[in-house]
Amino acid sequence: MPCHRYDRPLTFYLLATLVPWALWVPGAWFSHQDQAGPASLLALSGLFAPLGVVWWLTRHDRALQRDMWRRVWDFRRVHPVWTALAVGLMPGAVLVATGISLFFGYSPEQFLWRGGATFGIGLLSGWTVLILAPVVEELAWHSYGTDTLRSRFSLFTTSLIFAVVWALWHAPLALFAGSSQEQTVAEGWIHALNFPVSMLPFVLLMNWIYVRGDRNITLTILVHLGANLSTQVLATHPDTEVIATGVLLVITAVVLWHERELFFTPPTRQAGRSSSSLPAGPSSSTQIAPSGASASARMRAPISHSSTTVAGSPSSTRTIFSPDNPPRRAEFDQPSKSSPE
Repeated sequence: MPCHRYDRPLTFYLLATLVPWALWVPGAWFSHQDQAGPASLLALSGLFAPLGVVWWLTRHDRALQRDMWRRVWDFRRVHPVWTALAVGLMPGAVLVATGISLFFGYSPEQFLWRGGATFGIGLLSGWTVLILAPVVEELAWHSYGTDTLRSRFSLFTTSLIFAVVWALWHAPLALFAGSSQEQTVAEGWIHALNFPVSMLPFVLLMNWIYVRGDRNITLTILVHLGANLSTQVLATHPDTEVIATGVLLVITAVVLWHERELFFTPPTRQAGRSSSSLPAGPSSSTQIAPSGASASARMRAPISHSSTTVAGSPSSTRTIFSPDNPPRRAEFDQPSKSSPE
């Protein structure tokens, strides 16, 4: 899918952020008035709002719609390694952080089953939010939001912008009575700060898996689900979540070094590498005459044609670039590796 088709970054990010805020602020007020119905309705409306923005931006573009749905369901070009990483990355990081916390005197009971989610919003149970939010969010933010930035910025810059906006997008949820974000803020400033800080390594790693996994949106849903469930399924201490952010930062540093070309190459240079992989040949087409023809006959071939004809094979033609057949605009950088090195 050509990069230029995802061409409304400012419109998407403004609407996908401001519309949920406009719904969540009054929803939070209702949640403190013991009006669970309106609070739940406004919370859900804000959650689905970015998906509505995507629909509005792509409603007249069938090519974009096909591209987005393909990236939800098509796993044919996704190596199983990336699926395994999507499932195991966040639970693995939390388990490592829990193990580290034991050396600082924290209880090994953190490895025990918690027994249920610790939060809820209005009529919405914690488990409903934990499972529904990753699906709805990623269908919006990674169907349009990530790619519209990648058409203009490197993957690293894209992830930085994405992480900052996403942290701000979640901020009004801290106003809802009983929400996970409200509980995080109540733990203290370190834990409140840990939430936006953890967004950076989380988004960088998620986008790494996303790009290497053929821009598959379901992979990002799995990563997001893993992040939500890993601290709720087990009795993880809030301080262990801070340690988990440190673990993610270390993993991210290793990935950035190993994949520095992927993360730091500007889109223009990515397009150059893509075009360099095309078959070598003249900028205008050349007609190869039979072997007995003179050199002058070969030189008189018209430059306006857009195919190369091989002698003896009139039906064998190959389309190349010419003034009348310009090259397509650069496509997204496809993963050059099917599995991590």
